[in-house]
Amino acid sequence: MPSAAPLIDTSFPSLELVRRGKVRDVYAVADFLLIVATDRISAFDYVLGSGIPDKGRVLTQISAFWFEHLKAVVANHLVSVDPLEYPAPARAYADVLSGRSMLVRRTRPLPVECVARGYLSGSGWKDYQRTGQICGVSLPPGLVESAELSEPIFTPATKAESGHDENISDEQAASAIGPDLAARVKTITLELYRRGAAHAASRGILVADTKFEFGLLGSGELILIDEVLTPDSSRFWPRDTYRPGGPQPSYDKQFVRDYLESIRWNKQPPVPSLPDDVVARTREKYLEAFTRLTGRQLV
Repeated sequence: MPSAAPLIDTSFPSLELVRRGKVRDVYAVADFLLIVATDRISAFDYVLGSGIPDKGRVLTQISAFWFEHLKAVVANHLVSVDPLEYPAPARAYADVLSGRSMLVRRTRPLPVECVARGYLSGSGWKDYQRTGQICGVSLPPGLVESAELSEPIFTPATKAESGHDENISDEQAASAIGPDLAARVKTITLELYRRGAAHAASRGILVADTKFEFGLLGSGELILIDEVLTPDSSRFWPRDTYRPGGPQPSYDKQFVRDYLESIRWNKQPPVPSLPDDVVARTREKYLEAFTRLTGRQLV
């Protein structure tokens, strides 16, 4: 599909901006929140000067797919992805919001990210090399990078407003949110991962790891929030090229990271822009992940 110009910034004068993240802009609309996924892309903790066309649509529509697919495991915050169903102040911006926004219920987010890992990669691989553990979970000796784990593991992390999240133990998670709630989110996280990974594998994608976020409604009900099993919140690998023993190609920012390493950027401002071919190849990966996982074409 042809690409439009990337949406880098949003401005809706009649809506209250609550938060502007690396990718998402969040607005208050009546009793709800409106989450708008832009086409911004970050790497090494910085938002880059170039956007990836349709990236925000991919993230929104993949999340909407998973919210529906996984709702039997746990309720979620999604109310609608149709701007014509939004409260009146937001409907005025339907053209911009279409395909890249979701109206959601407000919650009190838990201050812990719930990470599930089925393979040894990323920060988990680094922790394992150093200690033989990930977040206090002991693993067998002699595992190689990208090895499949015998069982998925739960490895919580702190939420960082800037910089990297920090892996923590189950005990630290229990201290942050209470032991009963920590036990619940661990059970739910692993079940979401198992179901999501099984579906993805049937579509040719391995989910090496992923993070989930949860919030509490005013009633105290625990629900799934934010994004779910997207290329930004997960490590997706092509199943047909999987070879343990080193890094794997992935369906996310690999071309971006590789380019930034090739130009020897010092990971400090000023932030570089990306050449057209890196933008195009990254967009293709996001679109491929969407089509494979959902069996649909992007709206």
